[in-house]
Amino acid sequence: MRISNTKEGFDKLYSTIISCLDLNGLDDVKIGLESTGHYSTNITNYLYSKGFQVHILNPLSTNLFRKATTLRKTKTDKTDAKVIATMLFSDESKSYSNSSYQIQELKSLTRHRYRMVGYRTKLKLSVTRLLDIIFPELENFVWSVHQSSSYALLLELPTPKDISSCHLTKLTNIISKASRGRYDKDKAIALKELASNSIGSSSRSTSFELQQTIRLIQSVQTEIDALDKQIKIVVDELNTPLLTVPGIGYTLASIILSEIGDIERFSTPAKLLAFAGMEPSTYQSGKFTASKTPMVKRGSTYLRWAVLQDVRLVSMRDNTFSTYMAKKRSEGKHYSVAQSHVGKKLLRVIFYLLKNKTAFVSQM
Repeated sequence: MRISNTKEGFDKLYSTIISCLDLNGLDDVKIGLESTGHYSTNITNYLYSKGFQVHILNPLSTNLFRKATTLRKTKTDKTDAKVIATMLFSDESKSYSNSSYQIQELKSLTRHRYRMVGYRTKLKLSVTRLLDIIFPELENFVWSVHQSSSYALLLELPTPKDISSCHLTKLTNIISKASRGRYDKDKAIALKELASNSIGSSSRSTSFELQQTIRLIQSVQTEIDALDKQIKIVVDELNTPLLTVPGIGYTLASIILSEIGDIERFSTPAKLLAFAGMEPSTYQSGKFTASKTPMVKRGSTYLRWAVLQDVRLVSMRDNTFSTYMAKKRSEGKHYSVAQSHVGKKLLRVIFYLLKNKTAFVSQM
């Protein structure tokens, strides 16, 4: 049976299921579907509102299960439905539970922010590419070509020819105002000298593209700032203990909270580590057991990224994590490996804080 992605289609599915039930009601019904991102959101919420047990299955699990049941390379909607139905008989995972509206809002906002930041990154790469053509010497002259003073300069004077021919007083005012006084007349003189000897191109089309790309970056940054304010409002409503951890701010806290959802879904820290894809893989055969195995990296990419970003910040601000990082580094571990160890420790702390609704207290 196929249904349309409409209210009528959902009602058709519901009435069909009801018509197959006996007197035991909904207790005999288990509904399973693959986690397909936003495509399954509406149907999942609809079935949950009707009182059904809804189980969200990992597509990786269903794919491996399908391959294990046959040697034929067959994948159709019918075989997928049969695989999911078969898995439901042995599935012992908890059924889907609707998250609080704040968590749902945070997930939407943080995913949107992730896309916005990705778009901004692509624009910045375009600016770097264009400057390699227009003014390649500028990169080593300033702290960053993406700082405010660099953008202000390039919006006003996009080519080396424009900079070298600009009046010294005007050029000084531009870079001094944008850098809040850090760049002075001497910097302007050196910049004019650099521009006059530049090998860059002064193409009108390329300089126009550069200016337009910078304006797009500034526009996207304005929207990201507005998004961060909205995220802060929602995080404040949750009154989360994560903000008491040194180094965890509103942005990273929002990603962690939105990805974890209800902490009651996880009975142990190990299950939370598995969800983040940060548990070590296991390999054992006969008498051999591998002692060095990599992380599985099969969980939430966003959660894993946020935790690993937190590691650097927390290690700078808390002695316990700083000492643990130094210990792992002293054992000869690569920074990334040491970072993952500290990340696991941090995630176990996060589990404890959320589970007990208690504030972080430094141990040293």
